[in-house]
Amino acid sequence: TMVNKMLMGPIVVKLVQQEKLEGDFRFKHMQIRVNAEPAAFFRAGHVEHVRTDRRLQRLLRTQRELMSKELWLYIGVNTFDYLGSILSYVVIAIPIFSGVYGDLSPTELSTLVSKNAFVCMYLISCFTRLIDLSTPLSDVAGYTHRIGELRETLLDLALKSQEGEIQDESTWDLARAPGWPAVEPTGTAFLLEQVCISTPSSNKPLIKDLSLKICEGQSLLITGNTGTGKTSLLRILGGLWASPLGSVQMLTDFGPHGVLFLPQKPFFTDGTLREQVSPGLLCYAGSTDDERIMRFLELAGLSSLVARTEGLDQQVDWNWYDVLSPGEMQRLSFVRLFYLQPKYAGEVCPVRARVSQALRVYVKLPIFFFFFFGHAHSMWKFPAQGIEPTP
Repeated sequence: TMVNKMLMGPIVVKLVQQEKLEGDFRFKHMQIRVNAEPAAFFRAGHVEHVRTDRRLQRLLRTQRELMSKELWLYIGVNTFDYLGSILSYVVIAIPIFSGVYGDLSPTELSTLVSKNAFVCMYLISCFTRLIDLSTPLSDVAGYTHRIGELRETLLDLALKSQEGEIQDESTWDLARAPGWPAVEPTGTAFLLEQVCISTPSSNKPLIKDLSLKICEGQSLLITGNTGTGKTSLLRILGGLWASPLGSVQMLTDFGPHGVLFLPQKPFFTDGTLREQVSPGLLCYAGSTDDERIMRFLELAGLSSLVARTEGLDQQVDWNWYDVLSPGEMQRLSFVRLFYLQPKYAGEVCPVRARVSQALRVYVKLPIFFFFFFGHAHSMWKFPAQGIEPTP
């Protein structure tokens, strides 16, 4: 028991850590696969690569440490496996060569050696089987510890659910800003000439011969039924798809002071609240920066989110898609717009989105926008140019 404990103790701790890190890496890989398009819209490939590689390096480092500790376990196991038969004869040879059994005949001495060899080998075999249990027991102990942590977490969640501690979506209390700013166009962001849009897997065109110019100071509303190509047009502008015909020119930069895309599914990475405000871009800690983020969170009705995360820079181990409601995810995307302050922003609003609330946020932004919405014909009352593609 003492030998098993000495061999297994360090391995169990490292095995638990290795299983946890492997789960984190698999989850991160799955998260990138599921959210590949939103990440591409935010040009977050490099940042996500760095974060994923960091998780992979931690996992590999832990696996190397685990293998180095398992080496001593396997050395001990195999030593007792193969040394048992040799040790039995070494033990009986000591009294024989020291003359203790010098009065015995060769036949009696052979019988004595056989009996003692059998007893020694039997005892060593039993001890070897106990040592051999160290390897599977260390694995079972590690898995049991992980399962125990999972059960404790699930029980804790069940208790919180019974106590009614799960927070509902907070109410939207933003007021509409007065008047849309009248700004004359001074530049061009996108220039489309005779563009034909179709999905990469189909030759059926969604939009034919589209010529469009998106300039500063102009808001553009694109409405239409499902399947008319609204999201496809956003993918063309974002560079995710290529147009088989026509010319698409992006005449501005991506990011702050340029263009920012908000896909239909919001993009959130793992990490702190500050990193959600600026995924894929640099976001520095500091009193001035903190004040800006806090002000924008309050403007979007998400001040309570800071308390839930215990600060802007507190690492959290949850999935943001699980803890935020659809409304909170939409508003956190607005906070991202407030913080980055691009000249242009393109978005596809899902059908379930509350358009009036979305517009109340948009009109507060001191920047120029072009919009992509779904079925919201009621938005024509807002100052904007509009087009409605038809299949």
